[in-house]
Amino acid sequence: MVVVDVLSFTTSVSVAVEAGTRVFPYPWRDGSAAEFAIARDARLAVGRRAVSDEQPWSLSPAALRRAPAPERLVLPSPNGSAISAAVEGIPVIAASLRNASAVGRWIVKQGWGTAERPVGVVGGGEHWPGQDVLRPAIEDLIGAGAVIDSVAAHGAGPLSPEASIARSSYAGIADVPALIRDCASGRELASIGFGDDVEIAIEVDSSAVVPVLVDGVFVNALD
Repeated sequence: MVVVDVLSFTTSVSVAVEAGTRVFPYPWRDGSAAEFAIARDARLAVGRRAVSDEQPWSLSPAALRRAPAPERLVLPSPNGSAISAAVEGIPVIAASLRNASAVGRWIVKQGWGTAERPVGVVGGGEHWPGQDVLRPAIEDLIGAGAVIDSVAAHGAGPLSPEASIARSSYAGIADVPALIRDCASGRELASIGFGDDVEIAIEVDSSAVVPVLVDGVFVNALD
């Protein structure tokens, strides 16, 4: 299963794993997250606005890029991280616009993406501000389409109708970065002072890492 949460969980995972950090997904940012981190001798990422000199790690990919890279990091998120942590029994890969092509190549190289060894691509989705109500997140549709486009370009298939629609959505966009900046999630992050996170998220195919969940922690499959 490929999890896509462009703004910002899987983008943050790509930044952290590039720096050599092992990332533990966790569904909730509460007291249990701190206990989970302590048990794994890991640092705990805080909320975007709670970053400090003592705790410089958060879901913000820009903050992760600025901070010293810890050996282990617990990265809570109600969307991409919760999905990743909930999956059992199959490999999980964290993909974003930054590493979609690398993920697609790696999947096909492993012999996946066929009728006998299918791949599921799941978008993290988003919530309306201050509400526990889901809203469309086109950045994740486009990110999923980018992964599917790479898988198909390297010979995998057949594609389901849903996968074909996602791929067409990505392939039909002339300027992906501009669209992500102007989508609801991109404008929301920029309006609260986290436009740098959007800019990192739209570094299309800038990363070669393939973060795979192994024993509950994301590591680079290419290491």
